[in-house]
Amino acid sequence: MEQEMAEYLPLDRGSKTEDSEKQTSSHSSPIPIKSRKKGGFITMPFIIANEALESVASYGLLPNMTNYLMGQYRMGFTTAQNLLFFWSATTNFLPIVGAVVADSYLGRFLTIGLGSIFSFLGSTVLWLTAMIPKARPPPCNQTGQACNSTTGPQYMLLVFSFLLLSIGAGGIRPCSLAFGANQFDKGGSDPNKQTVLESFFAWYYTSSVVSVLIALTGIVYLQDRLGWKIGFGVPAILMFLSALFFFLASPFYIKPKVRSNVFASFIRVIVVAFKNRKLHYPNQNSDYHHKNGSGPQVPTEKLRFLNKACIIKSPEDVNPNGVAANPWNLCTVEQVEELKALVRIVPLWSTGIMISINLSQSSFPLLQAQSMNRHLTKGFQIPAGSFGMFLMIALTIWVLLYDRVMLPLASKIKGRPVRLKPIVRMGLGIFVSCMSMVVSGIIENIRRRRAISEGLLNNSQGLVEMSAMWLIIPNSLNGIAEALNAIGATEFYYSELPKSMSSIASALLGLGMAVANLLASVVLSAVDKYTKGEGKESWISSNINRGHYEYYYWLLALMTGFNLLYFVVCCWQYGPSVDVDITMRMMEPSDDEDDDDDEDKDDLPKKNKSTPDLNSC
Repeated sequence: MEQEMAEYLPLDRGSKTEDSEKQTSSHSSPIPIKSRKKGGFITMPFIIANEALESVASYGLLPNMTNYLMGQYRMGFTTAQNLLFFWSATTNFLPIVGAVVADSYLGRFLTIGLGSIFSFLGSTVLWLTAMIPKARPPPCNQTGQACNSTTGPQYMLLVFSFLLLSIGAGGIRPCSLAFGANQFDKGGSDPNKQTVLESFFAWYYTSSVVSVLIALTGIVYLQDRLGWKIGFGVPAILMFLSALFFFLASPFYIKPKVRSNVFASFIRVIVVAFKNRKLHYPNQNSDYHHKNGSGPQVPTEKLRFLNKACIIKSPEDVNPNGVAANPWNLCTVEQVEELKALVRIVPLWSTGIMISINLSQSSFPLLQAQSMNRHLTKGFQIPAGSFGMFLMIALTIWVLLYDRVMLPLASKIKGRPVRLKPIVRMGLGIFVSCMSMVVSGIIENIRRRRAISEGLLNNSQGLVEMSAMWLIIPNSLNGIAEALNAIGATEFYYSELPKSMSSIASALLGLGMAVANLLASVVLSAVDKYTKGEGKESWISSNINRGHYEYYYWLLALMTGFNLLYFVVCCWQYGPSVDVDITMRMMEPSDDEDDDDDEDKDDLPKKNKSTPDLNSC
């Protein structure tokens, strides 16, 4: 490791390097920080620690939050679940805002730093709601009087803590991986760059999985055994350490400059296309404006109306250096094709929303697990909020089996490299998610009938003589579904969008989860409203034994089945797709980071390139 660090921390070139070498050899004095080459492996532990500690703190708060809201704030199940849906939606949406802010205004270092501070403040405020008795409703007395409900200030303080945590996640999550990759961008050609990046990515994703597992086991266990004060206090301490470790390595970071805003480019294309809507399409390729040095480019025929944004109306529209005189009057072919690529993948992107709705139903398995036998031994039982760890375990095992066993074996049998295209894995993930909802409904149906037969109809806190280990099956199916769909979708976005839109490709999955959380709230509220009436219990009653959670699961399964048909239609409409190596794509410099003109021509969507043997959806 010391040798690797030495390779990636060379001294500055030129006379300064020679002088410092002489000083080191003659006096054996330490090298001043300013003379060190920034970036490299020395920054990796700090960046990974920042992301890992933030993940442990934030993911450790969610599993048991339903119990906290229903127990301490006396919310109904639907109200608590809807609040968590809105919190999750905000947490998943703000990383898109964070990516834009980092790329266009603040830079990744400052965005991550501010995100770490906001996360620490949010976890601290949430801890204070457990520490200060007046921050939540008082306990109910035993005299039969009505319990006091949550006051406005108490509710606002709780929501404020959620908002701070979401803002923090919006700053850290979209920038951490890209900022880490920037630390190995030394400029020029480095034969070891791919190996180094692959090593960083491996450690990064490994730490992410381990962090979530620690959150779902250790933090949840502390909340169950030691109470909310300790259970919320530990995440606050972890967030403080996350911010501290990140800022400690500030002198060593490579801090890339702020780049242009790709969203502004999209708006310009739409505006210019509308302004030029009455223009006729030119007959010559030279009448289309393209990036300087990329050579004549012709826009594709799909979404043809956008092509009018890059039509040159007069020679005065282009400066002598090949740049548009007014970017709000003329765009490039490349800008038009970037917007087209994004618009074309929107239907397929929308098919992933349903599977995210299924994955967001964390409160239902929590209540199921609480009413079942969770003992592994006589003295130890799995916390109800920790069953989500089986999703992560199944996801990890599936990825390892798929990458290290299934593909090599299939390639050996076929005698040629074999792999499933990302779009195929997306469809398989939807199917597996549908099966998970079906199985969840079956298990709940059996659990509810046993609860009623044991006389627990009106006792939602009673323990049913049924092992909670049955819940491992739907959790494992959800993990496989996420591994297939989420990873496949991410690869699909990276392969179909130009490399200059890599930040958007990484944000699309989070945007889908944000939309899914909002729609999940709509579905939950609709089911609660239309399935209850006079003398009729809602399917999603707070009393799990009087409700019909199995019907709700099967409704989601039916919706997922229709979504699978919708996916097939979208796949057919999209046409051929391509496949690229994500690691290689992330290593390639984008146009904002590399000014070489010969790189500009790579920004056209890879759809225009020949892709033999990968042409069927």
